Amino acid sequence: MNDLDDIEWRVSTDQILYPDALAEMEQRNAAVQAGDSQELIWLIEHPPLYTAGTSSDPTELLSQEFPVFETGRGGRHTYHGPGQRVGYVVLNLKKRNSDVRGFVHALEDWVIAALAEFGVSARAVEGRVGIWCDTPDGQEAKIGAIGIRIRKWVTMH
Repeated sequence: MNDLDDIEWRVSTDQILYPDALAEMEQRNAAVQAGDSQELIWLIEHPPLYTAGTSSDPTELLSQEFPVFETGRGGRHTYHGPGQRVGYVVLNLKKRNSDVRGFVHALEDWVIAALAEFGVSARAVEGRVGIWCDTPDGQEAKIGAIGIRIRKWVTMH
């Protein structure tokens, strides 16, 4: 990523309702498109919920007790909840060569490097989006998901 000093980094310590986070991301997305605001990387936590991507299938849900929010991003259902840190990025891809696949891989690399700072060995797996690690018993587990949607070359969830 380029020009990290020009990006607002925000960490919310309280749980934020998904509709409130989405409204903030939509507002920031429009402002970044217009050139009226800095880009944003926002670390956040939600109460229990699922977001549903364009390939989601309601029969895949493990629990029906949490609200489900339709998103414009690709992918299936993703659980968000207490203790899980979510990183939302509102970044202008025109500053990053408008390469969506390259951007997703850069996000994966960024998360892998951040996990390494905490002593967690993680990796990307060719052909799959997300970040993977091994459990103590040697099983592969997904430790991070990537879900973005793009409006006029500005990203959001």
